[in-house]
This record gives sequence, structure tokens and C-alpha cells, in this order.
Amino acid sequence: MSRKTRILATFVASAFALTGLAACSSGSDAGDGKGKVYMLNWKPEQEKAFKKIAETYTKDKGVDVKVQTVGSGNYEQQLKSEVAKSDAPTLFNVNGPVGLKSWQKYTADLTDTKFAKDLNDPNLALKGEDGKIYGVPLAVEGYGIVYNQEIMDKYFAMPGAKATKMDEINNFAKLKEVVEDMQAHKADLGIEGVFASTSLAKGEDWRWQTHLSNIPMYYEYQDDKVTDKAKADFKYNKEFKNIFDLYLDNSTVDRKLTPNKNVADSMAEFAQGKAAMVQNGNWAWSQVAEEKGNVVKEDKIKMLPIYTGHKGEEKQGLAVGTEAFMAVNAKASEADQKATIDFINWLFSDPQGKKFVVEDLGFIAPFKAFSADEIPNDPLAKEIAASLTNDQLKTVPWVFTTYPSQKFKDDFGQDLGQYAIGNLDWNKVVKNFQDGWAAEKK
Repeated sequence: MSRKTRILATFVASAFALTGLAACSSGSDAGDGKGKVYMLNWKPEQEKAFKKIAETYTKDKGVDVKVQTVGSGNYEQQLKSEVAKSDAPTLFNVNGPVGLKSWQKYTADLTDTKFAKDLNDPNLALKGEDGKIYGVPLAVEGYGIVYNQEIMDKYFAMPGAKATKMDEINNFAKLKEVVEDMQAHKADLGIEGVFASTSLAKGEDWRWQTHLSNIPMYYEYQDDKVTDKAKADFKYNKEFKNIFDLYLDNSTVDRKLTPNKNVADSMAEFAQGKAAMVQNGNWAWSQVAEEKGNVVKEDKIKMLPIYTGHKGEEKQGLAVGTEAFMAVNAKASEADQKATIDFINWLFSDPQGKKFVVEDLGFIAPFKAFSADEIPNDPLAKEIAASLTNDQLKTVPWVFTTYPSQKFKDDFGQDLGQYAIGNLDWNKVVKNFQDGWAAEKK
């Protein structure tokens, strides 16, 4: 195993010893006995790529592959609706251990499948209490503060700039100093705000209620030496508030408008050069590149860790992990289950399938079939790969897969929206977080 692949696998495995997985629903045999595949996709940004893959596989293999994409924040609800149908999904995603608790009875045992055995590290799999594998990760991903190097270089060249290069920004204090100075000179920089709008519309707030909160909660888990908590103190809520306020107050829009903003709005602003920074992950490159009027050059889009003011954060890297676990519907017909497993095997081991994974989906795949050089040829994926091999920084694992439920996250997101517009005191946001966590974990 290559060094890069080993680091990638070991990191995610150490992030958490995941146990559990998730589900799907019944299916029916195709008339020719080949079975069919019905994928319920939870990554809207990859819809176009998955449909291209489905068309190619159907044409070449003669097996019908259907892809239905669910909008951000609505996956769990849509899955519940779909599994009740006679023609239910045969392939779907489960959100870590918490998802398994809801969907265990719908998930097929994948222990003996080729793709499960091909994981870089067996601990990457989602396992049930019986030790069997019920879910396998789609990809390893990462997120941080995405920035446009051209705009940053323009700022660094200005007289009186608070920094002269990105390497100087390695903690919240310096980030805040630079951001606020850039905001004061936004007209000179030709931008409408340093950060793209904070998308707090319902179902569009996942970057904040999970991804952003992951940073302080990771440090809380570290302090307590645990991988889950029955009671969350939100110990580092002030650090969360630091960066959240920085986003809100140095943006393209007034903070009171954020509950009406969605992810597409935010990414369009960044792509069109209206903002210098935006919090998002490696999956965002396709959104930027395909945006009408995009001015961000491929070699000028980079990623910075999310600094919050935590002690020692100078050594903090990007947040890297996985939450999308593939599950095969245990209630689908035998032919449909086999067809689905064959499709997954093809996608992650066949040369043609692997090419789709790397070039079209842009996934950093956690399987042995992929060499260290087989990583997506897009700039943000390269940023994640570089972070994983940077011995000077410690990547932050995804702990939000252990959050109580989607409802808990949605409630937190709505509270953040109310805080942003001035209708909810921050202390109340914190208390609701603590009470909601405890109540659901109990």
C-alpha cells in the first residue's frame, strides 16, 4: 500500500471506529432475469455524473440503472418514502452509525462482497453489532475555507495589508485581521464581500449545522477522550461563534438575508468573483467550474483550514472524513441485489468504472484498486490529498456522523438562522444545542 493511500485509510479509520449502517427497500426482477439497479443519490452536485455512469453501464452491460437525486437536507425523509414503494431503491446511502440505527433491517450483509474486501482498511466499513459489514464508504472527502488565490494576491500586494502570503494565516486571530481589512477595502479588491453568503435556508444549512460545528465538537471529543457523547457541552461554542460571526459580518450580503440564501447562491457568488472565500469541500470544484460566468482559474482555487481560535490550531489541517456509506437494500429481490453489487464492483474496480470515479465523480476512493496516483484531477481534491500527506498538520476527522439525528441538526441550523438575523440570543442557541443533544441521545 502506498504511503498516501495508507495515510488516507488510517486517518479515517482512526477518526472513529464506526459501527453500523443503513438501508434501502424492496425491488423487483427485470424481465430478463438480470435484475436492475435503482440508486437514490444524496449528492446533488454529482447527479450529472451518476446519470452519465448509469447510461454507460446500461448500454454496455444491458442492465437497467436508474438514478434519482434528492435535494440537500431531504435525503432521510425521501428514503423513508421510497422504501415503502414496490419499486424501491436497491442502492442508497446511510449517514454513519446513527443512520444504521434507523435502517439496519433494510441493509444487506456486504461482508463478502468484492468492494468491501477491497477497502484500504477494513475499519473504514460500517459494521453492525454482529461484526458484519452493512455499509461501505463512497469516498473520502474534505472541507475547509476555499479561497481564490488571485484575489488574495491582489490584497497581499496592497499597501498596509495585514499579511503578505497565505502561509502567514495559520490561526483565527490572523484570519480575522486579514478578513476585516479586506472587507474594508472590498471596493479596491473588486469584490462584494470577503465571504460568499452564508446559506441558512432550510435544507441548505448543512455547511454550518454539521460541517462547521464539527470543529469545536471534535476538540470536545478529544478533551474527553471519547468517540460519542450522551451529553454535549458545546464546550467550544465561543470558538464556533468566532468564525460564524466572521462569515456573517464580512460577506457579500447583510446577515439578515442569510436565511433566504442557498448553497447555489453562495457558490455562484464565489465563482463569479464576488467573494474571495467560501466554506465548502472538495466536491465544490464542479459547482464552481460549471457556474455561468465563472472567473476562478483552476490553478488559483485553494483551501485553508477552518480556524476558530482554538489553542494550538496553527497545527490544524483540513477536516477530512466520510459520511456517505453505500448500502444495498436487503428487501430487494435477489436478482436486484446481485445486479446492484455487480454495479458497485464495476464502478470501483473496472478500469472504465474507476475512470468515472476519478474524472467525473471526482472522488478520492478508499479502495485498493486505486493507486496513489489515481486521484481526481481537480484542484480541490489535490488540496485534500496534499493535506493527508502533510506531516506538519493534523487533519480533523468528521465527528458529526455521531450527532443525534437529522432533526437535531436541522433544529440547530434553524437556531443559527434566527441568531443571524438577531431573533435569538447566542446563549439560547447553546442551551438548545445542549438540551436537544441530551434529549435525543437519551
